[in-house]
Amino acid sequence: MRRITFDLETKNFFSDVGSNDPAELDLSVVCIHDSGTDSFMSFLESDLRKLWPILEQADLLISWNGDHFDIPILNKYYPGDLSKIKSLDLMKEVAKSLGRRFKLDTVAEATLGINKSGHGAEALEWWRNGEIQKLIDYCTDDVRLTKDLYEYAVRTGTLKYKEFGSIKDVKINTSTWDIPESAAMTYTLPF
Repeated sequence: MRRITFDLETKNFFSDVGSNDPAELDLSVVCIHDSGTDSFMSFLESDLRKLWPILEQADLLISWNGDHFDIPILNKYYPGDLSKIKSLDLMKEVAKSLGRRFKLDTVAEATLGINKSGHGAEALEWWRNGEIQKLIDYCTDDVRLTKDLYEYAVRTGTLKYKEFGSIKDVKINTSTWDIPESAAMTYTLPF
């Protein structure tokens, strides 16, 4: 099963576009881990044509808040509909069990003992200052955390979160995660 773990950063904030719709934001970079090649890659807006065939060959897209945020932004650039590819939004999986959402940093720290290497406001600042490698490194770090959380959940059936100074387990049902769905995408692949 080919899994693509991904994250993206934007060129602007919601306040810049006067909307709460993620699709109104502009993409600065997308970073991925491709389980098929066991490699991390990054794509600026000008490189997206190289990303589409990789996503189209995925059996599963893995993200943190990707169903609500990342996929709607990517769909703005994609000639088809990426929501047709099976998606696993780990933030939604945690919310399903607990009834509320947590930040990636909260779950990564409690589960893996690792914090994020920055935050979204810094990413936007790096973009605006032309510090593209810092931006890519930060986004790649988020992909690595998300990938590691996915693998931890598959191994243990749990993730962890920190609340009021104590670490708590949240049970996660991973039984359907690695069952492929047939959703062939061929919008950009040659026939």
